Amino acid sequence: MIARPLSRWLIAFAGALGVTAALPAAADYPEKPIRLIVPFAPGGTADIIGRLFADKLGQALQQTIIVENKAGAGGSIGTRFVADAPADGYTLLLASSSTHGSNPAVYTNLPYDPVEDFTPITLMETIPGVLSVTASFPADDMAGLIATLKSKPDAYSYASSGAGGLGNLAMELFKSSAGVSILHIPYKGAGPAFTDVISGEVSMIWEPIAAELPFIRNGQLKPIAIASNERSTELPDVPTFKEAGIENYDAQAWNGLLAPKGIPEAVQARLHEASVQALKDPAMVATFASIGGTVVASTPEEFREVMRNDIAKWKRVATQAGISLSN
Repeated sequence: MIARPLSRWLIAFAGALGVTAALPAAADYPEKPIRLIVPFAPGGTADIIGRLFADKLGQALQQTIIVENKAGAGGSIGTRFVADAPADGYTLLLASSSTHGSNPAVYTNLPYDPVEDFTPITLMETIPGVLSVTASFPADDMAGLIATLKSKPDAYSYASSGAGGLGNLAMELFKSSAGVSILHIPYKGAGPAFTDVISGEVSMIWEPIAAELPFIRNGQLKPIAIASNERSTELPDVPTFKEAGIENYDAQAWNGLLAPKGIPEAVQARLHEASVQALKDPAMVATFASIGGTVVASTPEEFREVMRNDIAKWKRVATQAGISLSN
């Protein structure tokens, strides 16, 4: 008669102790500096975004955020590092449409599961891509481009910053959407790819607007269409793919914040709250706008859905184009 009520009381008391013990950890977070891993080399767009965001996030959390670059294998090294880190909220990842979009679609042996191995915090921003042609190309708009390409199948080529990357997949999506045939010339990075397009060695390129803007503004590239729902304030005269006659063309670069799988829900909530606060800072909004980006500050659930949809979309494109790689 006594054992059952006593055991219930002990269970309740133990549960109460557990809750009490867990509260200070969540309430005091973060008690020490946080590492933000940028899985790309210093100096690039992702690094610039990561460092500005780290500064604003640190202000929101009232804690130091230390940015560490762990580049290599298309972002896989730094991404795997975060996947294997303790699930305590002190190691975060600046994820991208490469690490959690195109890479999972084309690589057969990624050392991480892009969705299951991480806790989503927020989709930070999106940056549309631009399809541009070399200045001497015999077409100035989408209709002319498609007509030219169809008149001479495989006579023209496109450059990308690497096989299996977002630029490669975005152009393959364009090829299938427009019904055209273009040769792919992969490079080791966007720099040499731009060099050969500008020189006229290669006919065209698709890259995020931030990378193309300098070349477009000085007349070295002719923009044909931008992959966004609305025209960019940076390129107001450039039509969207839909306006140019290519329906359902969705290809954007993005960055988001992830933590290792299994961090406490209270820590996830605190990080999300602080991230939204940081992203709405006028300096962040202005910086993203200057590179053609748009602040999103999504919920964790919305971000998870973006990753799943991106991976599924690019897998369809990769399968159709016969793109399959291994690290």
